[in-house]
Amino acid sequence: MPETASLEVISPHQLQEIGTDDLLVAFADFLNIDVANGDAAADTISTYSSQIQQYLSWCQIAGINPARVTRHEIKEYRRWMVETKKYKAATIALKLSAVRRFYEAAIAKGLIAVNPATGIKPPREKRDPAERITFLEREEARDLLAAIAPEATLASKRDRALLAIMTLEGTRTVEMHRTNIADIVQQGNNIGIRVEGKRHIRLVPLTPKLAEILMEYLAARKAEGEKLKPTSPLFIALDRRSYGQRLSRRGIRQIVDRYLLKSELKHRPGRTISAHSLRHTAGTLALRNGADLRQVQDLLGHSDPRTTSIYTHVGDRWANNPALKLELW
Repeated sequence: MPETASLEVISPHQLQEIGTDDLLVAFADFLNIDVANGDAAADTISTYSSQIQQYLSWCQIAGINPARVTRHEIKEYRRWMVETKKYKAATIALKLSAVRRFYEAAIAKGLIAVNPATGIKPPREKRDPAERITFLEREEARDLLAAIAPEATLASKRDRALLAIMTLEGTRTVEMHRTNIADIVQQGNNIGIRVEGKRHIRLVPLTPKLAEILMEYLAARKAEGEKLKPTSPLFIALDRRSYGQRLSRRGIRQIVDRYLLKSELKHRPGRTISAHSLRHTAGTLALRNGADLRQVQDLLGHSDPRTTSIYTHVGDRWANNPALKLELW
């Protein structure tokens, strides 16, 4: 396709009438009807919308009509993200994907005939994927949980349940944010939590100890006079302003960071630990201690086993380093 090919439809007169508002209406229908087969999470819709708003703002500043954009101009947008915004390759990939879907929606509505973003790829990832994996060693994970005050307060019980589940089971921050009381599942003597991930819902099986910690937290909420309903959030805020409301994703990250700082695990030379690092911790330590790759994939909710296998590579890189066989001193 020539670099200058624009979004031409059969009728030039119709093309001239197409504006940004028409594209946005088509995209709104796409978000509500097509994404996740009509069942997209609010976070997903918000992400798509924010990416497109940024793209449209760039078009406005550049003096480009989004309805007549060319492939060359999409590549200019990519260059702007690389050189001006300094985005990482993964971030650029997400933003280009959103733009591509934006024009797919316009094609579906008959507004344009050609998708200008098709085939335009993000820069190659220069970093080793395994380098992004930050995790706690087993002893460090123990230190993190030990940093939670032993007092039998509602806050300490909530924090212990939250951090323990995230560290041992690898649940995402957003999954802990979304979970309700109704998502606690009991099968025989076993207790698990139904969580909603990026693409599907899965059951996270809790160890007996984790189930005990979770039940202690819920009992503490009842002792405070709360009537637990199926729709009640599993993890709640306890500050005066938002007491009893669903704990936000930001609130979860702040809790995790508080204990990482308290246990002096947040920052170490060459490593910074985040709430998402607890997910990496669960995957890395599980595989290192003999768990089956397929089991860990199921636990973490990875659709592709190659994603899970990165945790194996992280461990192998050090334990099976060929240089260890060369004893020079």
